[in-house]
Amino acid sequence: MKFPLLSKVLLRALAVSALLSIVLPHATLAGDACPTPEQAAWQDHEIGMFVHFAHASKLEEVNPAKLNTDQWVSTAEAMGAKYFIFVAKHEDGFCWWQTDTSPYGVKHTPWRDGKGDVVSEISESCRKRGMKFGIYLSPGDAVFRSAVHGVCKTPAEQEIYNKVYREQLTELLTRYGEICEAWFDGSTVAEIGDILKQHCPKAMVFQTKHATIRWVGNERGVAPYPAWNAVRLAKAKTGIATAADGRPDGDVWLPNECDTRTRVGAWFWSPDKKNRLKTLDELIAIYYQSVGRGAQLLLNIGPDPVGLIPDDDVQRMIEFGAEVRRRFGKSLAETSGKGDTVELDLKKPTSIEHVITMEQILEGERVREYVIEGLAGDAWKELCKGTAIGHKRIDQFAPVEVSKVRLRVVKSSAEPLIRRLAAFAPSTGGAKAQEAPQAGDAPVKVWQWSPGDVGSEWKTVDIDLTKPCEDACTYQIDFRAAAGSKPLEIQSLNLVYEGTLVPGFVQRAPGGDGDRYHVTITALGKSFGVRAVVRAAAGEKNSQGTATIGRRPL
Repeated sequence: MKFPLLSKVLLRALAVSALLSIVLPHATLAGDACPTPEQAAWQDHEIGMFVHFAHASKLEEVNPAKLNTDQWVSTAEAMGAKYFIFVAKHEDGFCWWQTDTSPYGVKHTPWRDGKGDVVSEISESCRKRGMKFGIYLSPGDAVFRSAVHGVCKTPAEQEIYNKVYREQLTELLTRYGEICEAWFDGSTVAEIGDILKQHCPKAMVFQTKHATIRWVGNERGVAPYPAWNAVRLAKAKTGIATAADGRPDGDVWLPNECDTRTRVGAWFWSPDKKNRLKTLDELIAIYYQSVGRGAQLLLNIGPDPVGLIPDDDVQRMIEFGAEVRRRFGKSLAETSGKGDTVELDLKKPTSIEHVITMEQILEGERVREYVIEGLAGDAWKELCKGTAIGHKRIDQFAPVEVSKVRLRVVKSSAEPLIRRLAAFAPSTGGAKAQEAPQAGDAPVKVWQWSPGDVGSEWKTVDIDLTKPCEDACTYQIDFRAAAGSKPLEIQSLNLVYEGTLVPGFVQRAPGGDGDRYHVTITALGKSFGVRAVVRAAAGEKNSQGTATIGRRPL
């Protein structure tokens, strides 16, 4: 007996599945998205160290005479980092390794007679101490007039820079041993998939259409809650998905990485007094709101121009690592299990303040809603509740004495597989886990149109966002017609970064009415904004209204 319709369906399903495995190997056709083994191992690292190394503005003044990359790595170890990301080239184009691709780098400085190579030294320090090593190669490059996304001003410049960028990436991936993570801040238009596949097929990739991890969407180190690990396939392929795009039923596993600074003001070392070191409580609060919400924490430090991490910064990292270990280094008791209920016996009434739960994420993120209860006397008492668990969830509550702890899964997509259920003693003060993320800025007016400003013909309008957008994050821009006026027709809306049109960073808000857009700002420049092509609605003679912008809510 033949079933031609069923056969066609199966063939189509197999074809789609094969396509997904080629485009994104961590995509699934149906059911829960699952990580690759490499993604799951990366999520176990939890904390990484990010380094932006300052240098003098003039090549002849670059001289990190006291460079000590062993000090950098030992500081990373002290803070609890398991991987290390070094900024080999930032958007100014300065190259910290030996390369002939650019006239702006260590090869053209007096330091070590032009033969120094910081990437080589830091990779060797990481190798000696067993620290995973990754690189950041900015697609933006002022030397080649390349803006965010690696977009150049002319086709001829684009062709030249694409070749340069591919060569730089190849050098960094082939000279310095195994690379655990490659950072492409703001994504890149240069095709690099073949290079990644050949030279670092197991590395995590930050942004681009080849991404295996994603930016959380802000530089405060804060993940929203819930911070689901999966996203829709279409969003994953944009290369700039953020935590706001997470979906419990997403079909691509793309975990969040939260990058933030240990100092308030800048990524690079700065003598400015405003660039103060964050307090221990501030850093612990960031830990709760990143690692404690299932995301990765990438914490940045800026060594000074002579090549040393300042003593105050080293000491703060030692304090941070010690405090995390003090709170969570040893549980009172822990267990694992599967099913809707997992119970932990503390043997006797014990005071607890934290519970950590973890799923077996290799089988997907299955929990959708849960309650944690404690047995106080003869009665079960609710201690906390939530939605996502994923890799890790740290719940904190008022200290309570219980003899047992119970995880009760209220809603799930399949049988819950709990890797860890652990209870911890009171932390005796300090930051709280449930501290809310910083509130979004109130929307501000960035453009106002009046009758005569727009007509029946398409008109190009540049809207400056340099002042209202002070942080790298995702913003929400609303075009609202005045009462009695019809909404504008918007043909296109694109990011303009320092005079260069950069497509792909503006998207219409899902489920919106066509007048709301999300603008992702991954880098701050001297000037940036959006370019809108608009016209009045058909028959509208008195078009007027206001465009406002504010942070996209977490």
